[in-house]
Amino acid sequence: MGADPREVVVVGGGVIGASAAYYLARQGFEVTLLEAGEGKSGASYGNAGLLLASHIVPLAAPGVLGQGLRWLLDPASPFYIQPRFSLSLASWLWRFRAACREERVRRAMPVLRDLLEQSLALYRKLSDEAGLSFGFSQAGLIKLFRTGAAYRQAEEEAGLMRAHGIEARLYSFPELRDLGLDLNAAVIGGLHLPGDAHLDPARFVQALSEACRAMGVDARFETEVIGLEKAGDRVTRILTTRGPVQPGQVVLAAGAWSPSLARDLGLRPPIQPAKGYSLTYEGTGLDPGRPVMLSETRVAITPLGPGRVRLAGTLEMTGADMSVNRRRLEAIPAAVRDYLPGLEGCTLKEIWRGPRPLTPDGLPLIGRPRRYTNLILACGHNTIGMALGPITGRIVADLAAGRSPSANLEPFRPDRY
Repeated sequence: MGADPREVVVVGGGVIGASAAYYLARQGFEVTLLEAGEGKSGASYGNAGLLLASHIVPLAAPGVLGQGLRWLLDPASPFYIQPRFSLSLASWLWRFRAACREERVRRAMPVLRDLLEQSLALYRKLSDEAGLSFGFSQAGLIKLFRTGAAYRQAEEEAGLMRAHGIEARLYSFPELRDLGLDLNAAVIGGLHLPGDAHLDPARFVQALSEACRAMGVDARFETEVIGLEKAGDRVTRILTTRGPVQPGQVVLAAGAWSPSLARDLGLRPPIQPAKGYSLTYEGTGLDPGRPVMLSETRVAITPLGPGRVRLAGTLEMTGADMSVNRRRLEAIPAAVRDYLPGLEGCTLKEIWRGPRPLTPDGLPLIGRPRRYTNLILACGHNTIGMALGPITGRIVADLAAGRSPSANLEPFRPDRY
């Protein structure tokens, strides 16, 4: 490979990188995909697999920072920020605080809605027209709640969804039972969002990677990028554990690992890793039939096919520490037992944890940084990387081809900080 702009190197083989490689290849680019692992280490492997068109409120919403600080004292809380001396974390929290203003969040919501809806439409095409098999189902999402405070919050959320053209309906306990949900008596109601969807995330990335190979993508797994070299306004060489690569264009889609690579180029994307956990069970004891979110504990339950269900939750900002916090891990199935019976009839098959790349304003970085003419950033997707995978990939392909994407990229500019 050389300096030909039709030769594109994608750094990162998760959902964002694989989506970028797929849409680049479809547009005739010669693509090399570099991935450090085997596809089981990043946030794209073990997450909840939720494609939430309703997830239009970014992480940096009013009240989240104060709630996070209160949760610091609770080792089983959904959002934990480990107290530690870190200049990068301090800078991130300062920017996060500024992004939590209501006017900024309200400006972001319609932009996120449009991007999520476009991405969901692309998922339907990949499943129906491209014939990829990844367990896609648009069965909706139900958020369950057990307290009056959560019910009132759900009423506000339903109004917010409807104001942005998203279907939402509140259900009472008896109505939820009529939908076929087997619930504990402590549940008082739920919020149904029928436009949401889900998939098996590992199957999707695998199916997309196989489709990429069929189109001629040079997918190199177990190939870690250890450095980027530059000259002037161009990235000139990519150093890997399996030798150097000469790119025409570069797409940096390495999730939580993107900042360490970007530093070689003098870039400082404000991305902090937040560890998430999931537990995958087999058995027929717990089968809600559709994804369920437990409102008070922020735990997601996703059916992954006959006899398989995944429980996922928590955001744990502990820096590079990927060790397993057993108290926080055990809080996930404990939360499920408070809402739904049947988990005792299932067998735990896999425990997973991985880093989610959080930006201060909850929006990803998508676009070309001003300082480089052959570099595209596609990282920092927070907790919605799976939902935004295909649309991010298509945007990257448009940018690489010199076309203006259909989406409004102004809120996602890499240089906005």
